[in-house]
Amino acid sequence: MEATFGMDGLMMDQPLLVKRLLWRAEHVFGTAEVVTRVPDGYDHCTYAGVAHRVRRLAGALRGLGVAPGDRVATLAWNTRHHLEAYFAVPGIGAVLHTANHRLSPPQLAYTINHAGDRAVLVDPDLVPLLEAISDELTTVRDVIVLGPLPAGTTLRSVHSYEELLAAAEPIDELPEFDETTAAALCYTSGTTGDPKGVVYSHRSTVLHALVLCAKDSVEVSVHERFLLATPMSHVNAWGMPYACVLQGATLLLPGVHPTPDDLVQIVHDQRPTTAVGAVTVGSLMREAWQRSGGARRLDSLRRLWLGGQAPPAAETAWWARTNATIVVNGWGMTELSPLGTFCSVATTPEELADPAILERQSRQGPPLPLVEMRIVDETGTELPWDGESVGELEVRAPWAASGYFRDPRTVGSHRDGWLRTGDVSVFHPDGSMHVKDRCKDLIKSGGEWISSVELENALMAHPSVREAVVVAVPDPTWVERPLACVETHVDVPAEELLAHLAARFPRFWVPDRVVFVRQIPKTSVGKFDKKRIRAELAAGALDSH
Repeated sequence: MEATFGMDGLMMDQPLLVKRLLWRAEHVFGTAEVVTRVPDGYDHCTYAGVAHRVRRLAGALRGLGVAPGDRVATLAWNTRHHLEAYFAVPGIGAVLHTANHRLSPPQLAYTINHAGDRAVLVDPDLVPLLEAISDELTTVRDVIVLGPLPAGTTLRSVHSYEELLAAAEPIDELPEFDETTAAALCYTSGTTGDPKGVVYSHRSTVLHALVLCAKDSVEVSVHERFLLATPMSHVNAWGMPYACVLQGATLLLPGVHPTPDDLVQIVHDQRPTTAVGAVTVGSLMREAWQRSGGARRLDSLRRLWLGGQAPPAAETAWWARTNATIVVNGWGMTELSPLGTFCSVATTPEELADPAILERQSRQGPPLPLVEMRIVDETGTELPWDGESVGELEVRAPWAASGYFRDPRTVGSHRDGWLRTGDVSVFHPDGSMHVKDRCKDLIKSGGEWISSVELENALMAHPSVREAVVVAVPDPTWVERPLACVETHVDVPAEELLAHLAARFPRFWVPDRVVFVRQIPKTSVGKFDKKRIRAELAAGALDSH
């Protein structure tokens, strides 16, 4: 006889779909705005206008033959057009693949082919990047340019976005389907091997958006104006476009190729209450403001959410002291949609003058609602939350990945139903989590992961190099930067080695400096002793020549 667990509830079985977020924005917050920086100023569009264009884009995609389950890539900046794709693509049951244009061309081509993208929506200035890899793309049938069509393009089956929308038959009522249907596909940064694909469902996306609106989380609301500096091409801009649409928050998008000066100008002009970006964004905005002599006003910023890694205490203190801005942070990963924790201890900027509160503010914070976490030792035994025990962080949540898309690396990614994060962490008795170290010696620069192992392997492939090791060193702008320590057979200019790497990796992966050493320190078992290398570098005692 089958076991039973009681009676069923009598509630509507209405699926959690992305389109319901847009419905609320259109019907409740129809006059709220999405503002995008454009060359001649700012483009303003209401949420009601965005919803109308989403239905036209949905019709246009159907007209091109995009079917449920098809993947559609975006190669785009933070713009209103990109936001429209965030809703139109999953709205018809297709899957939005936000391709990361910061990947190296081979990795970008890999992700598009691996996803099996049926179409690509591309910003005009990124067309040359798509052209450079177009011969390698095996599944793309249509390219939609989010602006004027480039003259003489080598791309095939190219369409104008605005012309498609103008000619499209809008889908007045987006379809219903199961909430477990795939909504989006994001790829990791490819720090060890090829990037891994993570498939978000409609259900996970909606639940993640709801939690971003909760008290003691990001607290997205209609009363806020959010400057979204974190790329919409990277883990769905931390889920913020969906949360802002749900709550009718004013969304400020920095447009094409934003510089730190552009971001400061947007703050001055548009008066956001919160800015969202990587730790590097905060430091670059500070430097841009200082270079201008403080000529532009930043005082509207109540909060600055700096993610990707914990912001330096000095950065947090500067913003509180100079601009009365509270810097908040959290922890997450692509596999977690991406947010798992959020930390906002201080309620006023003045509190951050207290070293104890500043220290707590630098932690990654407690788990968000519906997120469960634990730390375990090498055997998988759970460790206590005592502020001292250090172990690998594992997590489970309704928006945590259960595996990778078409990837054998799913094996080993989980333990007993828990996602293994690869971060080494400690939990304090108050429930706050603090990342203490990173597994596999990854380097995080400007919020982006860099693989030291891949850089080392590439350096040692150079004929003049005997051995090479890459470690992270502190950087006032990027928080961390890779530094290469190299032992050579014969003399070779540092510029040659850096050019050797630049031909293989994204620009931000390439170390700023090469230190030539007589012998690379090793452990007793013959492994590179990175701990010793870092210590000797910090002390200026590394045996170099």
